[in-house]
Amino acid sequence: MKILLATLLMTVSAGHASLAATRLVEPQLRLQKQEKGAPPRVALTFDACSGKTDERILSTLIDNRIPATIFVTGRWLKRNAAAIAVLKAHPDLFEIENHGAMHVPAVDLPVSIYGIAAAGSPQAVEAEVAGGATAMAGQGLTPHWFRGATAKYSLSSIGQIRQMGFRVAGYSINGDGGSLLAAPASEKRISAARDGDVIIAHINQPTHAAGAGVVKGILDLKAKGYAFVRLNDGTEDGSDDTAN
Repeated sequence: MKILLATLLMTVSAGHASLAATRLVEPQLRLQKQEKGAPPRVALTFDACSGKTDERILSTLIDNRIPATIFVTGRWLKRNAAAIAVLKAHPDLFEIENHGAMHVPAVDLPVSIYGIAAAGSPQAVEAEVAGGATAMAGQGLTPHWFRGATAKYSLSSIGQIRQMGFRVAGYSINGDGGSLLAAPASEKRISAARDGDVIIAHINQPTHAAGAGVVKGILDLKAKGYAFVRLNDGTEDGSDDTAN
């Protein structure tokens, strides 16, 4: 009986370890809160996955002198030379970071996330992360942060990305639901931000209604007196050992 019980406990323990190894996480990231009396502060982050550039968002940021962190893929870099030139022309506003080479989820397991096949192995994760950095280096850019496609990871892939020298950029508010929300929903989510929030949205879908809502949400925050910072300009606290 004791042997049977010990075997059962070992099996359960191994099962828990297996689940932990395969569990995917979607890390949170928040800025350090402001001191009492200081204006609330948020970080705007935008993914440029592939496709084109949402000029509605880009022009709003420039016209209103609002800083943001832009995560670009190698695929997007190839197709948006004019937008990259604009971003690089405003180094006081834009921090450009690594979104991977081909917009493949940086997960070292053979899984599908939102219908997108993950990298599937440590070697493929390295290719996705390093490939994005190499594409950026070709533009004279040196990234310090990484955000993978779908923003989901295994704990082991987070460790691997950190060992490659990158902090992993989570978020606390999904501003546009992968650019699929209606404009009013995007505006509502972003305008509801609180001090310390890190907002994710997309800047590569100019035909989607969500972009108009993103613009309105940003302007709502500005009208309420919010301050905006890039990730490298703030002190952050990230879950799952992503940015600490």
